[in-house]
Formats: sequence, structure tokens, C-alpha cells
Amino acid sequence: MHRTLTKTLSIALVTGLLMPALLPAPAAAGSVSFTLAPPSEDGGDILSTGIRLYSMYRGLKNGEINQRGHDNEAGVSQNGRGNVGFVRQRGNGHSATLQQTGDDNAYGIFQFGRNARTDVEQYGNRQGGLTFSYGW
Repeated sequence: MHRTLTKTLSIALVTGLLMPALLPAPAAAGSVSFTLAPPSEDGGDILSTGIRLYSMYRGLKNGEINQRGHDNEAGVSQNGRGNVGFVRQRGNGHSATLQQTGDDNAYGIFQFGRNARTDVEQYGNRQGGLTFSYGW
């Protein structure tokens, strides 16, 4: 009886140790992002104009956050004049911050899926940029 109990416990122990290695691992969480932020003032002006037109069309103020889903976090901080910045999040578990320092800057953050994270710091004058993120 002692031998059978020892053999059974040994099999259970080996099975318990090997099972996690034999089972398929769950898909890892991750995200993919695309950022457009022209380095030149001319490119920034063109993009900034597009962002401002989008903001006017959507009725957005200088700094705006729009979220749908659960457990999303966002913040917009602006220091200067004429800045436009917004965060639009759809899905769950997103996090985004946008900090603008300077004058006449424009930036938009769009996040979809779940668990995407975007943090942007925009310094200087007359810059524009967009970030699109999708998380899973």
C-alpha cells in the first residue's frame, strides 16, 4: 500500500509540474501604435490645421477627453495659448496623457481595443501630431 501511495503521489507531482509546460500559453497582451508628428513647422501647420478642423466639426474645446468603455484613464494638460488637444478612447483599460507646453499646438490621441497606453509631451510652438493605438 505504501508503494502504491508513493507511486500515485510521484505521478501527481510530475503531472502537476509538467502540465503548465504542455498546455498552450495564452496570447500575450500587447498593442500597436502609429504616430504622425512632422518635425518641420510646415508639416506641423498642415497637420495642426486638420486637427483643428476635426475639433471644430466634433465640437471639441481646447482640451477634451471622450471615453467609452470601462476602466479608462486620461488626462490633458495645457500651458500656453491656442493649444488644441484631445483623447478619444473606445474599449476597456486604456490609459492616455497629453501634455502641451507652448503656443498653437495641436494633438489628437485615438485608442481602440483594450489596454492601450499612450503618453505624449508636446513642447514648442505650432506643432501638430496624431497617435492611433490598438490594444489587445
